[in-house]
Amino acid sequence: MVNVNRRALFGAAASAALLSSIPQAALAFGERPITIVVPWPAGGPLDVSARILADAVKGDLGTVIVENRPGAGGTRGVSSVAREKPDGRTLVVGAVATHAINPSLFRHLPYDPVKDFTPVTLIAHVPNVLVITPAFQKKTGIRTVKDLIAYAKKNPGKLNYASGGNGSAGHLAGELFKADTGVNIVHVPFQGAGPAKLSVMSGQTQLIFDNLASATANIEAGKFIPLAVTTAKRAKALPKVPTLEECGLKGFNISTWYGLFVPAKTPKATVDKLNAAFTKALRSKEVDARLDKLGGEAAPTTSAQFAALIREEIPKYAKIVKISGAHVD
Repeated sequence: MVNVNRRALFGAAASAALLSSIPQAALAFGERPITIVVPWPAGGPLDVSARILADAVKGDLGTVIVENRPGAGGTRGVSSVAREKPDGRTLVVGAVATHAINPSLFRHLPYDPVKDFTPVTLIAHVPNVLVITPAFQKKTGIRTVKDLIAYAKKNPGKLNYASGGNGSAGHLAGELFKADTGVNIVHVPFQGAGPAKLSVMSGQTQLIFDNLASATANIEAGKFIPLAVTTAKRAKALPKVPTLEECGLKGFNISTWYGLFVPAKTPKATVDKLNAAFTKALRSKEVDARLDKLGGEAAPTTSAQFAALIREEIPKYAKIVKISGAHVD
């Protein structure tokens, strides 16, 4: 008997129905290319995700170009799209950093993540994972989060955790971990995730809350040992690794989510058209499999659902940023 995923079929049918019901004036995307702006350098998981989607929606939307506009922690590219014409032809990949963390991290943010944009759809959630090295495990005997907390309390201020910079998801995960457990672990920020991971591997620092997309290769190679993921549920890529909540940290839930936005005042019919095309792509087995290889879990939503997530995340991260004391400007 063939196992049919009824939810996936229903979602695809709903997207197709929506595409067919939108007035033809709103469907004239093929006249000129659509641009997806990625506010970070080429080659990263979010850039690759945008290119996967650009290819997947061309049958519904025509030519879609991906353009990188990096700089200032993503704020340069995001703010440039806020000023684009609201006709649905320019989208931006926004993430937890640009649309939930930056409002508290920057004193003078050049855009308003709520007022200046209309969400199209969430693309994916990528868990962060708390990792140590085999050498550190051998030296300390730490095998679980409980062991790590006990060791840190016996050795206050002697452990360091690395991050890709002040205000990064890894930094805020570390500060929330400290606040929830009462341990004294020193934060060591680096200019990017690459140097931060190298510091852990060399023993300069002892642990890192790494993005699963970038940690997977090192875990598979045996260079990192995962202790827990930071999301509310276990990661598909690491089904045997517990969540921090399962390890006793009630309510701990931090992930690197990202999605698509258009400038505010984009007509609803246009947003609906874009949402239908991109959620259809995200529900496809091919796109889901390709995102899975990047450590992400496809999470198509309605525009309203994505907006609700952002409204929940902004105050959550405001509290964590306050705890951390981090500021960029």
